[in-house]
Amino acid sequence: MSARVKICGLRDAATLRQMDGLPVHEIGFVFAKSRRQVTPGQAAELIAEAARLRCADGRPPRTVGVFVDHGPEELRALLRTAPLDVLQLHGSESPEACRAIREATGKDVWKVFPIRGDEKESAAGRIAPYAGAVDGIMIDTAGGGTGTAFDWSVIGGYKKAAEAIGVPLYVAGGLHADNVAGLTSLYAPDGVDVSSGVETDGVKDITKIRTFAERVRAR
Repeated sequence: MSARVKICGLRDAATLRQMDGLPVHEIGFVFAKSRRQVTPGQAAELIAEAARLRCADGRPPRTVGVFVDHGPEELRALLRTAPLDVLQLHGSESPEACRAIREATGKDVWKVFPIRGDEKESAAGRIAPYAGAVDGIMIDTAGGGTGTAFDWSVIGGYKKAAEAIGVPLYVAGGLHADNVAGLTSLYAPDGVDVSSGVETDGVKDITKIRTFAERVRAR
């Protein structure tokens, strides 16, 4: 099966509407400090637009919020305005924090692990403590949103570690239409996540989004 496709950092309804019919499974909105940051109110409008789309499998894409060290109550309050499907945690959230957020919100939780290349702990050592606390794992270049890739040779270990706790593995960091087919062919992650790789001059480019998604599907 092809990897799932997540397009992150969306900020405008016009781009979302143009994604109708594309093989996209998830779309992401950034709530952490970033040039792509959206407010809960803006996200609510975009979530409503997304619900009208028919993307992968003829369904609306799942909506994912990107957060850094937000607490359970803060997230519960935000969800009353912006009813996301998934909470993607990029901070220093412990297994206990992830479990508390999952229980408090009733939402799927994905934990993101930065890849610096000098990690002293194995993939299994990093991932195993999160068993039963998260619904997905993502690995991304340290710093996030840098547009640069990490050493893909580590993906196999993280995929095994994610499989061991029964959750999918998504890969992010420096992906674009010209390298994503190579990634999916060599390492077969469960999903891929792209943001700057489908932008032109810092703005989402529907042609690049379409090409990226179709190259993943063609794998």
